[in-house]
Amino acid sequence: MNLTTLRVGFVPLLDMAPIVIAHEMGFAQAEGLELRLTRAPSWSSLRDMLLWGQVDAAQMLAPVPVAMALGLGGAVARLDILQVISINGDVIGVSQNIAKRLRHMGHDFGFSDARRARDDLIGAVDGPLRIGVPFPFSTHVELVSYWLRNTGITFELCTIPPPRMADALAAGEIDAFCVGEPWGSVAVELGAGVLLLPSRAIWAVAPEKVLAARHDWIEDNPALTGCLMRAIWRAAKWLSVPENRSIASDILSRSDYVNAPLDVVDRALRGEMVISAQGDLRRVPDMIRFFDGAASFPWRSQAAWFAAQMAARNGLDLGRSLEAAKAICRTDLYRENLRSAGADLPGASEKLEGALHHPTAVSSERGTMILPIDQFFDGKIFDPSAH
Repeated sequence: MNLTTLRVGFVPLLDMAPIVIAHEMGFAQAEGLELRLTRAPSWSSLRDMLLWGQVDAAQMLAPVPVAMALGLGGAVARLDILQVISINGDVIGVSQNIAKRLRHMGHDFGFSDARRARDDLIGAVDGPLRIGVPFPFSTHVELVSYWLRNTGITFELCTIPPPRMADALAAGEIDAFCVGEPWGSVAVELGAGVLLLPSRAIWAVAPEKVLAARHDWIEDNPALTGCLMRAIWRAAKWLSVPENRSIASDILSRSDYVNAPLDVVDRALRGEMVISAQGDLRRVPDMIRFFDGAASFPWRSQAAWFAAQMAARNGLDLGRSLEAAKAICRTDLYRENLRSAGADLPGASEKLEGALHHPTAVSSERGTMILPIDQFFDGKIFDPSAH
């Protein structure tokens, strides 16, 4: 079979799994594709590689295409969100000094209660808090800013590439971080810090990474776009089978990909989080999710939530910002290209965010599908049509 080469960029994180598995397990080849995977050292470099045509598509922070649609960050081209690659998968960690103060105050490091963790952190911090994040436009920034809003804590967000986060904490460059796995767990392994929360404790279904491509490339390559989407969707489905996780961990831990200890990658993929150097274990359902519960569907309402946060901080018109964010979510292509692959498709392309307090059946093309809990930690509900 003659294969068409597609260049796909990534940053070494657990949530790149569907791209790697599509390549390694033959899903891309079955679609007639040879994926040339290109590792980038940082999100800024990967964004630029995508914008300037050095890669055709990329694993991308979900808020980056949204920010560009709003004209933020020096946008030079439109990026579209083809599908979500991962839900959740980030952790918030603190330095050993802050962890010691939290323990002295009686914090139990239960790793699930975002409100209590925030309130206890207020009492443990006696000055500005330097928080490491991977990029200025990221789910990490949005979740941390939302979590600490109106608390009185003065915090500074410091941009640090994910593989450097543990070293930055150990060197005292930052006091805390929000980063994708396995780099939070690596900080624990190095004895640099203690994990305080998983990102899902702040927003239970926060879209973390997406498959993004330039709008003009998609328009010029509709067939290749469909092939790539199907390959990655099938890889995500494969990842959802528990029996496949050990194989996935072995592949992802390789030096070509995440380049992290196998046991750390495996634990994070399973949601078995060691949060401290003392070996304290917390089990986190849906620590990271690739497939179930319409995980890969590019909900316009999720992009709109990011847009609403950015618009508020940057003084942008809210209505125009929400419409711009929704326009780049290619739900049309998702339906067109994945229906034939067997994907069940939700009846709507946007929804109330934060309204589901338990798994809920909603209408789909095949009848009904089950959407998971999607609560925000503060109980608020975001209506993308009410602005």
